[in-house]
Amino acid sequence: MSRPLRVLLLLHSTRSHNLGVGALSVAQVAILRDVASNLGRTLQITLADYPDARESYITGDDIRIVPLSGKWIKARAGYWAELRQTDAVIDIGGGDSFADIYGTKRLRLMFVLKALAHLAGKPYVFAPQTVGPFTKRTSRVAARMHLNRCALVAVRDEPSRDHMAELGVKAPPILASDVALRMPAGERPALGDATKVGLNVSGLLMAGGYTGRNEFGIGLDYPALIDDLIAYFHTQKAEVHLIPHVIVPDGPMVGEDDFRACEALAARHPGTVLAPAFANPSAAKGYISAMDFFLGARMHACIAAFSTGVPVVPMAYSRKFAGLFGSLGYTRTVDCTSQDAETIKAAVADAWVNRTLVAREVDQAADRGRMRLRRYEDALRGVLAKT
Repeated sequence: MSRPLRVLLLLHSTRSHNLGVGALSVAQVAILRDVASNLGRTLQITLADYPDARESYITGDDIRIVPLSGKWIKARAGYWAELRQTDAVIDIGGGDSFADIYGTKRLRLMFVLKALAHLAGKPYVFAPQTVGPFTKRTSRVAARMHLNRCALVAVRDEPSRDHMAELGVKAPPILASDVALRMPAGERPALGDATKVGLNVSGLLMAGGYTGRNEFGIGLDYPALIDDLIAYFHTQKAEVHLIPHVIVPDGPMVGEDDFRACEALAARHPGTVLAPAFANPSAAKGYISAMDFFLGARMHACIAAFSTGVPVVPMAYSRKFAGLFGSLGYTRTVDCTSQDAETIKAAVADAWVNRTLVAREVDQAADRGRMRLRRYEDALRGVLAKT
């Protein structure tokens, strides 16, 4: 019998309150299980994850979770010991954290983890994610050095590929797509016969960003836009479901919580339906799949709709939206940083009225995404087959 395939997953999460980050991890595990089966090998996955109160939503005999902390990274029996035992390291960077925009502290940790893995001589897989923007000279140099040493580099959109070229990375990456396209949906609930519009409301944008100072550069009154959209769909005799995708029960991140924002809106708008505080990403995807139309400001909530054939209007607050969906030829994204409210409402109304056409556009673009994702899966299989 062949030796088990041992893989260490970095910068994934098994219990993030942000179900989009969790969706990446659930999907990555599904991909790895398919790859191991294809190679005829059993699988041993170790996930380095921050301790959290939420129950892990990734389980199985092939899963082991170790607590990610500074102490673990420095301990002799911690990160270095895990590196010595693993066959390969796979890093998804939380989807879009490999950039300057989230601060020096987070990026420094990422570079330390990457450098130690390279020092251990382990094949390093840079799974499909956003690259950059990197504007500081030191981070640009460090990013280039890391990417040039990876056994496999994949990105999920053209802007990331182009930014890699600007950084001076030697080899072009695999142009893939977001792995969450592969995440299985949970059970689809029975929600009745009404025409259902799913509205994912970002608690972060409702609060004006992390600091309340609009660091995302939103160019309109986002809460007022949400009120107007709910009122519009009520005139259309649609049943509006307010759907959270970042669910923070308590602690320092409650300002990012979508559920509280949805709860307040449900109280203000009689006739709306408050979706549950989902326990895991698959449950959220199952609920979203029951919608007839969807719009939202959390990208992975939109991906959940997109990958289950639901007509969707992503409401972007960063370049990652247009990068991902635009790369697949899907052009229904609106931009809350550059478009005014009237333009956005008109685009939403157009997509709603033409939702049968939009559903066909979704199916075609999602097929392109799954085809691109197979490039990553095939390349990953090739790397792991050599271990």
